[in-house]
Amino acid sequence: MSRLLTSGSSAISFGTLLSSLSTRQMAAAHEVISVLDGHVVDEPLTDKQIKRTSALTLTQHIVAECGASELQLALLFNNIQNGCKVIAHSIQEAGIAGTLGMAGGQNFTGDEVKKLDIISNEIFVHSLKSSGVCSVLVSEENDEPILVKESMSGPYCVAFDPLDGSSNIDCNVSVGTIFAVYKRRTTEGVGEVADILRPGTDIIAAGYAMYGGACELVITWGNGVRRYALDPAIGEFILLGNVEFPKDGGKKIYSCNEGNSLYWDDAIKQYTSLVKDQGYTARYVGSMVADIHRTLLYGGIFYYPADKKSKKGKLRVLYEGFPMAMITEQAGGVASTGMFEGKIQRVLDVVPDNIHARCPIIMGCKRDVEALLALYSK
Repeated sequence: MSRLLTSGSSAISFGTLLSSLSTRQMAAAHEVISVLDGHVVDEPLTDKQIKRTSALTLTQHIVAECGASELQLALLFNNIQNGCKVIAHSIQEAGIAGTLGMAGGQNFTGDEVKKLDIISNEIFVHSLKSSGVCSVLVSEENDEPILVKESMSGPYCVAFDPLDGSSNIDCNVSVGTIFAVYKRRTTEGVGEVADILRPGTDIIAAGYAMYGGACELVITWGNGVRRYALDPAIGEFILLGNVEFPKDGGKKIYSCNEGNSLYWDDAIKQYTSLVKDQGYTARYVGSMVADIHRTLLYGGIFYYPADKKSKKGKLRVLYEGFPMAMITEQAGGVASTGMFEGKIQRVLDVVPDNIHARCPIIMGCKRDVEALLALYSK
Protein backbone atom coordinates (compact mmCIF):
# COMPACT_ATOMS: atom_id res chain seq x y z
CA MET A 1 0.00 0.00 0.00
CA SER A 2 3.01 2.26 0.02
CA ARG A 3 3.15 2.54 -3.82
CA LEU A 4 2.57 6.08 -5.09
CA LEU A 5 0.40 7.15 -8.00
CA THR A 6 1.96 10.06 -9.86
CA SER A 7 0.68 12.62 -12.31
CA GLY A 8 3.08 15.32 -13.39
CA SER A 9 4.61 16.81 -10.30
CA SER A 10 1.91 15.53 -7.93
CA ALA A 11 2.20 12.36 -5.87
CA ILE A 12 -0.44 10.70 -3.75
CA SER A 13 -0.31 7.45 -1.80
CA PHE A 14 -2.85 4.72 -2.38
CA GLY A 15 -3.56 4.80 1.37
CA THR A 16 -4.59 8.46 1.03
CA LEU A 17 -7.01 7.53 -1.71
CA LEU A 18 -8.47 4.80 0.47
CA SER A 19 -8.98 7.20 3.34
CA SER A 20 -11.13 9.39 1.11
CA LEU A 21 -13.66 6.60 0.70
CA SER A 22 -16.57 6.17 3.07
CA THR A 23 -16.67 3.26 5.47
CA ARG A 24 -19.56 1.73 3.54
CA GLN A 25 -17.64 1.96 0.28
CA MET A 26 -14.52 0.41 1.79
CA ALA A 27 -16.38 -2.40 3.54
CA ALA A 28 -18.31 -3.30 0.42
CA ALA A 29 -15.33 -3.42 -1.92
CA HIS A 30 -12.69 -6.15 -2.04
CA GLU A 31 -10.78 -4.09 -4.55
CA VAL A 32 -10.45 -0.36 -4.95
CA ILE A 33 -9.80 0.94 -8.45
CA SER A 34 -8.28 4.40 -8.48
CA VAL A 35 -8.09 6.47 -11.64
CA LEU A 36 -5.67 9.36 -11.92
CA ASP A 37 -5.01 11.11 -15.23
CA GLY A 38 -5.91 7.98 -17.13
CA HIS A 39 -3.74 5.65 -15.04
CA VAL A 40 -5.67 2.81 -13.42
CA VAL A 41 -4.29 0.99 -10.40
CA ASP A 42 -6.09 -2.12 -9.20
CA GLU A 43 -4.93 -2.98 -5.68
CA PRO A 44 -6.87 -5.29 -3.36
CA LEU A 45 -7.63 -4.39 0.24
CA THR A 46 -5.90 -6.57 2.79
CA ASP A 47 -7.93 -8.78 5.11
CA LYS A 48 -6.95 -6.50 7.99
CA GLN A 49 -8.31 -3.43 6.17
CA ILE A 50 -11.54 -5.21 5.30
CA LYS A 51 -11.98 -6.30 8.92
CA ARG A 52 -11.32 -2.78 10.21
CA THR A 53 -13.75 -1.09 7.86
CA SER A 54 -16.54 -3.61 8.44
CA ALA A 55 -16.13 -3.92 12.23
CA LEU A 56 -18.73 -2.50 14.60
CA THR A 57 -17.28 0.45 16.48
CA LEU A 58 -18.24 1.53 19.97
CA THR A 59 -19.75 4.72 18.53
CA GLN A 60 -22.03 2.67 16.28
CA HIS A 61 -22.84 0.28 19.11
CA ILE A 62 -23.68 3.16 21.47
CA VAL A 63 -26.27 4.44 19.00
CA ALA A 64 -27.68 0.92 18.58
CA GLU A 65 -27.79 0.27 22.34
CA CYS A 66 -29.18 3.64 23.37
CA GLY A 67 -31.61 4.20 20.50
CA ALA A 68 -32.99 7.45 19.15
CA SER A 69 -34.94 8.08 22.36
CA GLU A 70 -31.75 8.02 24.44
CA LEU A 71 -29.64 10.53 22.52
CA GLN A 72 -28.34 12.04 25.76
CA LEU A 73 -27.09 8.66 26.97
CA ALA A 74 -25.33 8.20 23.62
CA LEU A 75 -23.68 11.60 24.08
CA LEU A 76 -22.55 10.62 27.57
CA PHE A 77 -20.91 7.40 26.42
CA ASN A 78 -19.30 9.11 23.47
CA ASN A 79 -17.61 11.50 25.89
CA ILE A 80 -16.68 8.64 28.23
CA GLN A 81 -14.89 6.82 25.44
CA ASN A 82 -13.13 10.02 24.37
CA GLY A 83 -11.96 10.60 27.92
CA CYS A 84 -10.59 7.06 28.09
CA LYS A 85 -8.70 7.58 24.83
CA VAL A 86 -7.06 10.74 26.17
CA ILE A 87 -6.12 9.02 29.44
CA ALA A 88 -4.67 6.08 27.49
CA HIS A 89 -2.51 8.46 25.48
CA SER A 90 -1.39 10.31 28.62
CA ILE A 91 -0.28 7.01 30.16
CA GLN A 92 1.59 5.96 27.02
CA GLU A 93 3.63 9.14 26.92
CA ALA A 94 4.02 9.54 30.70
CA GLY A 95 7.67 8.46 30.85
CA ILE A 96 8.74 10.78 28.06
CA ALA A 97 6.53 13.63 29.28
CA GLY A 98 7.85 13.35 32.83
CA THR A 99 4.44 12.67 34.37
CA LEU A 100 5.31 9.47 36.22
CA GLY A 101 5.92 9.55 39.96
CA MET A 102 4.32 11.22 42.93
CA ALA A 103 2.48 14.49 42.85
CA GLY A 104 3.29 14.98 46.52
CA GLY A 105 1.11 14.36 49.54
CA GLN A 106 -2.01 12.25 49.96
CA ASN A 107 -5.65 12.59 49.02
CA PHE A 108 -8.39 12.85 51.62
CA THR A 109 -8.71 9.06 51.89
CA GLY A 110 -5.04 8.67 52.76
CA ASP A 111 -3.88 7.33 49.38
CA GLU A 112 -0.66 8.67 47.93
CA VAL A 113 -1.39 10.80 44.88
CA LYS A 114 0.43 10.23 41.59
CA LYS A 115 0.80 12.85 38.89
CA LEU A 116 -1.28 10.68 36.58
CA ASP A 117 -4.05 10.49 39.21
CA ILE A 118 -4.46 14.24 38.91
CA ILE A 119 -4.14 14.28 35.12
CA SER A 120 -6.61 11.41 34.62
CA ASN A 121 -9.11 12.98 37.00
CA GLU A 122 -8.99 16.33 35.22
CA ILE A 123 -9.43 14.62 31.84
CA PHE A 124 -12.43 12.57 32.93
CA VAL A 125 -14.14 15.42 34.78
CA HIS A 126 -13.74 17.67 31.75
CA SER A 127 -15.02 14.95 29.39
CA LEU A 128 -18.13 14.38 31.50
CA LYS A 129 -18.87 18.07 32.05
CA SER A 130 -18.47 18.89 28.35
CA SER A 131 -21.04 16.24 27.42
CA GLY A 132 -23.74 18.59 28.69
CA VAL A 133 -25.76 15.67 30.11
CA CYS A 134 -24.27 15.20 33.61
CA SER A 135 -25.54 16.84 36.78
CA VAL A 136 -23.54 15.15 39.58
CA LEU A 137 -20.04 13.69 39.41
CA VAL A 138 -18.29 11.70 42.15
CA SER A 139 -14.58 10.99 41.79
CA GLU A 140 -12.21 9.11 44.03
CA GLU A 141 -9.90 12.12 43.77
CA ASN A 142 -12.42 14.71 44.97
CA ASP A 143 -13.54 14.96 48.58
CA GLU A 144 -16.89 16.50 47.66
CA PRO A 145 -19.24 15.71 44.77
CA ILE A 146 -19.01 17.94 41.70
CA LEU A 147 -22.36 19.61 41.05
CA VAL A 148 -22.50 20.76 37.44
CA LYS A 149 -24.01 24.20 36.90
CA GLU A 150 -27.57 24.13 35.62
CA SER A 151 -26.79 25.56 32.19
CA MET A 152 -24.46 22.61 31.45
CA SER A 153 -26.23 19.83 33.36
CA GLY A 154 -28.40 16.93 32.25
CA PRO A 155 -30.15 13.78 33.44
CA TYR A 156 -27.16 11.62 34.41
CA CYS A 157 -24.90 11.19 37.42
CA VAL A 158 -21.53 9.43 37.15
CA ALA A 159 -19.32 7.97 39.87
CA PHE A 160 -15.80 7.06 38.78
CA ASP A 161 -12.29 6.11 39.74
CA PRO A 162 -10.22 7.91 37.09
CA LEU A 163 -7.09 5.78 37.52
CA ASP A 164 -7.62 2.57 39.43
CA GLY A 165 -4.40 0.81 40.46
CA SER A 166 -2.27 3.92 40.06
CA SER A 167 0.19 2.63 42.66
CA ASN A 168 1.34 0.29 39.87
CA ILE A 169 1.66 2.93 37.17
CA ASP A 170 5.38 3.63 37.55
CA CYS A 171 6.27 -0.01 36.89
CA ASN A 172 4.07 -0.21 33.78
CA VAL A 173 1.46 -2.57 35.24
CA SER A 174 -2.11 -2.44 33.87
CA VAL A 175 -4.33 0.24 35.38
CA GLY A 176 -7.80 1.46 34.47
CA THR A 177 -10.80 3.74 34.78
CA ILE A 178 -14.02 2.50 36.43
CA PHE A 179 -17.42 4.21 36.19
CA ALA A 180 -21.09 3.81 37.08
CA VAL A 181 -24.00 5.79 35.63
CA TYR A 182 -27.22 6.73 37.41
CA LYS A 183 -30.32 8.46 36.10
CA ARG A 184 -30.89 11.66 38.06
CA ARG A 185 -33.89 11.68 40.41
CA THR A 186 -34.43 15.40 40.74
CA THR A 187 -35.66 17.18 37.63
CA GLU A 188 -34.96 20.86 38.20
CA GLY A 189 -32.05 23.05 39.16
CA VAL A 190 -28.59 21.87 40.11
CA GLY A 191 -28.22 18.19 40.94
CA GLU A 192 -28.02 16.91 44.50
CA VAL A 193 -25.89 14.33 46.31
CA ALA A 194 -29.07 12.28 46.82
CA ASP A 195 -29.20 11.81 43.05
CA ILE A 196 -26.15 9.54 43.22
CA LEU A 197 -25.99 8.31 46.82
CA ARG A 198 -28.15 5.26 46.04
CA PRO A 199 -27.93 1.46 45.94
CA GLY A 200 -26.22 -0.23 43.02
CA THR A 201 -29.55 -1.62 41.83
CA ASP A 202 -30.33 1.89 40.56
CA ILE A 203 -27.33 1.96 38.18
CA ILE A 204 -28.35 2.01 34.52
CA ALA A 205 -24.89 1.38 33.02
CA ALA A 206 -21.36 0.62 34.17
CA GLY A 207 -17.98 -0.09 32.72
CA TYR A 208 -14.24 0.13 32.92
CA ALA A 209 -11.32 0.91 30.66
CA MET A 210 -8.13 -1.06 31.03
CA TYR A 211 -4.83 0.46 29.95
CA GLY A 212 -2.35 -2.34 29.39
CA GLY A 213 -0.80 -4.13 26.45
CA ALA A 214 -3.97 -2.97 24.67
CA CYS A 215 -6.56 -0.40 25.67
CA GLU A 216 -9.93 -2.05 26.22
CA LEU A 217 -13.39 -0.93 27.29
CA VAL A 218 -15.86 -3.26 28.97
CA ILE A 219 -19.43 -1.94 29.29
CA THR A 220 -22.85 -3.11 30.39
CA TRP A 221 -26.15 -1.36 29.81
CA GLY A 222 -27.94 -4.01 31.85
CA ASN A 223 -28.37 -6.50 29.01
CA GLY A 224 -25.09 -8.38 29.00
CA VAL A 225 -21.47 -7.25 28.86
CA ARG A 226 -19.67 -5.96 25.76
CA ARG A 227 -15.91 -5.85 25.25
CA TYR A 228 -14.14 -3.37 22.94
CA ALA A 229 -10.49 -2.82 22.00
CA LEU A 230 -8.98 0.45 20.85
CA ASP A 231 -7.59 0.17 17.33
CA PRO A 232 -4.73 2.71 17.31
CA ALA A 233 -4.68 2.82 13.51
CA ILE A 234 -8.13 4.39 13.30
CA GLY A 235 -8.60 5.68 16.85
CA GLU A 236 -11.82 3.73 17.41
CA PHE A 237 -12.92 1.16 19.95
CA ILE A 238 -13.88 -1.99 18.02
CA LEU A 239 -16.38 -4.52 19.35
CA LEU A 240 -14.67 -7.80 20.25
CA GLY A 241 -17.79 -9.56 21.46
CA ASN A 242 -19.80 -10.39 24.55
CA VAL A 243 -18.24 -11.34 27.89
CA GLU A 244 -19.59 -14.25 29.93
CA PHE A 245 -18.10 -16.36 32.68
CA PRO A 246 -17.24 -19.88 31.52
CA LYS A 247 -20.20 -22.17 32.27
CA ASP A 248 -18.07 -24.50 34.38
CA GLY A 249 -16.47 -21.65 36.31
CA GLY A 250 -13.40 -21.57 34.12
CA LYS A 251 -9.84 -21.79 35.31
CA LYS A 252 -9.19 -22.47 38.97
CA ILE A 253 -7.68 -19.12 39.93
CA TYR A 254 -7.99 -17.24 43.20
CA SER A 255 -7.01 -13.58 43.44
CA CYS A 256 -6.50 -11.77 46.72
CA ASN A 257 -3.95 -9.86 48.76
CA GLU A 258 -2.67 -12.61 51.03
CA GLY A 259 -0.56 -10.06 52.84
CA ASN A 260 -3.73 -9.29 54.80
CA SER A 261 -4.47 -12.93 55.69
CA LEU A 262 -3.48 -12.44 59.33
CA TYR A 263 -6.50 -10.12 59.73
CA TRP A 264 -9.12 -12.15 57.79
CA ASP A 265 -12.10 -13.90 59.35
CA ASP A 266 -12.13 -17.69 59.65
CA ALA A 267 -14.25 -18.29 56.51
CA ILE A 268 -11.86 -16.39 54.26
CA LYS A 269 -8.84 -18.11 55.79
CA GLN A 270 -10.47 -21.51 55.43
CA TYR A 271 -11.48 -20.90 51.81
CA THR A 272 -7.99 -19.75 50.83
CA SER A 273 -6.45 -22.83 52.41
CA LEU A 274 -9.05 -25.01 50.68
CA VAL A 275 -8.40 -23.73 47.15
CA LYS A 276 -4.67 -24.12 47.66
CA ASP A 277 -5.23 -27.76 48.56
CA GLN A 278 -7.38 -28.13 45.44
CA GLY A 279 -4.56 -26.91 43.20
CA TYR A 280 -5.87 -23.42 42.44
CA THR A 281 -3.39 -20.92 41.01
CA ALA A 282 -2.80 -17.58 42.75
CA ARG A 283 -2.94 -14.48 40.53
CA TYR A 284 -2.99 -10.99 42.04
CA VAL A 285 -2.06 -7.79 40.21
CA GLY A 286 -3.16 -5.21 42.74
CA SER A 287 -5.15 -3.21 40.18
CA MET A 288 -8.83 -4.07 40.57
CA VAL A 289 -9.46 -3.49 36.87
CA ALA A 290 -6.76 -5.97 35.86
CA ASP A 291 -7.77 -8.60 38.41
CA ILE A 292 -11.50 -8.39 37.58
CA HIS A 293 -10.79 -8.36 33.82
CA ARG A 294 -8.80 -11.58 34.09
CA THR A 295 -11.45 -13.15 36.31
CA LEU A 296 -14.21 -12.30 33.80
CA LEU A 297 -12.29 -13.80 30.89
CA TYR A 298 -10.67 -16.81 32.55
CA GLY A 299 -12.96 -17.57 35.48
CA GLY A 300 -12.16 -18.03 39.14
CA ILE A 301 -12.62 -15.61 42.02
CA PHE A 302 -11.39 -12.21 43.22
CA TYR A 303 -11.82 -11.13 46.81
CA TYR A 304 -10.87 -8.16 48.97
CA PRO A 305 -12.77 -8.93 52.19
CA ALA A 306 -13.33 -6.94 55.32
CA ASP A 307 -10.77 -7.68 58.01
CA LYS A 308 -9.68 -6.61 61.47
CA LYS A 309 -7.86 -3.58 60.04
CA SER A 310 -10.58 -2.50 57.60
CA LYS A 311 -13.88 -3.60 59.11
CA LYS A 312 -15.86 -2.10 56.23
CA GLY A 313 -13.47 -3.30 53.56
CA LYS A 314 -11.10 -1.20 51.49
CA LEU A 315 -12.74 -0.79 48.09
CA ARG A 316 -15.17 2.07 47.53
CA VAL A 317 -18.80 1.26 46.91
CA LEU A 318 -19.94 3.85 44.35
CA TYR A 319 -17.08 3.76 41.87
CA GLU A 320 -15.43 0.37 42.46
CA GLY A 321 -17.80 -2.08 44.11
CA PHE A 322 -21.04 -1.16 42.31
CA PRO A 323 -19.81 -0.95 38.71
CA MET A 324 -17.73 -4.12 38.98
CA ALA A 325 -20.61 -5.93 40.68
CA MET A 326 -23.02 -4.98 37.91
CA ILE A 327 -20.57 -6.15 35.25
CA THR A 328 -19.89 -9.39 37.14
CA GLU A 329 -23.57 -10.22 37.48
CA GLN A 330 -24.36 -9.29 33.88
CA ALA A 331 -21.58 -11.68 32.81
CA GLY A 332 -23.21 -14.51 34.77
CA GLY A 333 -21.15 -14.29 37.94
CA VAL A 334 -21.83 -13.48 41.59
CA ALA A 335 -20.85 -10.33 43.50
CA SER A 336 -21.14 -10.52 47.29
CA THR A 337 -19.84 -8.61 50.28
CA GLY A 338 -19.33 -11.78 52.27
CA MET A 339 -20.06 -11.21 55.94
CA PHE A 340 -20.64 -7.46 56.24
CA GLU A 341 -22.44 -5.61 59.01
CA GLY A 342 -23.72 -8.86 60.46
CA LYS A 343 -25.01 -10.49 57.28
CA ILE A 344 -24.02 -11.70 53.83
CA GLN A 345 -25.12 -9.19 51.23
CA ARG A 346 -25.31 -8.75 47.50
CA VAL A 347 -22.94 -5.89 46.61
CA LEU A 348 -25.56 -4.07 44.53
CA ASP A 349 -27.95 -4.02 47.51
CA VAL A 350 -25.55 -2.08 49.74
CA VAL A 351 -26.84 1.36 50.71
CA PRO A 352 -23.87 3.78 50.89
CA ASP A 353 -23.98 6.39 53.64
CA ASN A 354 -21.46 8.69 51.98
CA ILE A 355 -19.98 9.11 48.50
CA HIS A 356 -16.70 7.44 49.50
CA ALA A 357 -18.23 4.59 51.52
CA ARG A 358 -16.42 1.26 51.40
CA CYS A 359 -17.51 -2.36 51.37
CA PRO A 360 -15.92 -5.83 51.16
CA ILE A 361 -15.79 -7.48 47.73
CA ILE A 362 -16.08 -11.15 46.71
CA MET A 363 -16.64 -11.52 42.95
CA GLY A 364 -16.29 -14.24 40.39
CA CYS A 365 -17.89 -17.34 38.95
CA LYS A 366 -20.78 -19.00 40.80
CA ARG A 367 -18.72 -22.14 41.47
CA ASP A 368 -16.15 -20.32 43.56
CA VAL A 369 -18.11 -17.49 45.16
CA GLU A 370 -20.87 -19.83 46.35
CA ALA A 371 -18.26 -22.22 47.75
CA LEU A 372 -16.74 -19.40 49.79
CA LEU A 373 -20.08 -18.07 51.03
CA ALA A 374 -21.12 -21.58 52.10
CA LEU A 375 -18.32 -21.55 54.68
CA TYR A 376 -20.07 -18.75 56.61
CA SER A 377 -22.96 -21.07 57.39
CA LYS A 378 -20.74 -23.76 58.91
